[in-house]
Amino acid sequence: MTTRSTSAAQPPVLTLADAPLRQARNSAAFWAATGRSRGHAVIRRAGFLAVDGDARAGLRVLIQEPVLQPDEVAEVAELVRRAAGSVNVEDPFSSTDLGHLDLRSWQMPVMLRQPGPASSEPALEVTRVARPDDLQAAERIVIEGFELGGFEPHRPGELFPAALIEQPGVDVFVARHEGVPVGAGVSVVDEGVGSHYWIATSSSFRSRGVGRAVILGSLAPLAHLPLTLTASKLGRPLYESLGYSVAAPSTWWASR
Repeated sequence: MTTRSTSAAQPPVLTLADAPLRQARNSAAFWAATGRSRGHAVIRRAGFLAVDGDARAGLRVLIQEPVLQPDEVAEVAELVRRAAGSVNVEDPFSSTDLGHLDLRSWQMPVMLRQPGPASSEPALEVTRVARPDDLQAAERIVIEGFELGGFEPHRPGELFPAALIEQPGVDVFVARHEGVPVGAGVSVVDEGVGSHYWIATSSSFRSRGVGRAVILGSLAPLAHLPLTLTASKLGRPLYESLGYSVAAPSTWWASR
């Protein structure tokens, strides 16, 4: 497996209390890179970052501080009101109340892994994407795995534009079984902290260790860094088995 070097020379030392802020920053870096690569508007404020996409991509808001100013809350509300598509708001601090926006909410844990090698090697071949056909394969797997109906029917390069893998710190990975792509994921390094996104498995290969292989393959070149992520209920046991610890609940808001 190969990867680009995107880490800082001196990685920061993080505690569990630091994880929500660092996950907030990493998510903002990832979605800003995604927005730029798609040609969507990227809106930066002190308390949040938003990517205002089209009807298929929707609106993504990343809360960046535990306390938003009233004008920032009002601006988020206006962005939600006029969003062209679906809405997703991520609050790693679980401190901003958006209940007045008629959005459904749920919580998932922010997790932290301290630097250190993985306990095992991936059971499948995992490689960093460098070719357009591999990027499209990863895109199809993520759309299927996360049931991203807004990106159906599939339009190559819409979820993962070719420019995405040219963004600093962003890598897309594909896992293969007998040469066939069966899993995918994204890793992002920002300010010396890594994170994982869109870890997905083809439906015909679920419950066969593909997700673990993708995580192990994308974790290997980042193992010397502190890593944060937001885990789903099903994903949490996998991440705990790989050395991640729960730091705090993250609240997510989405259109109904």
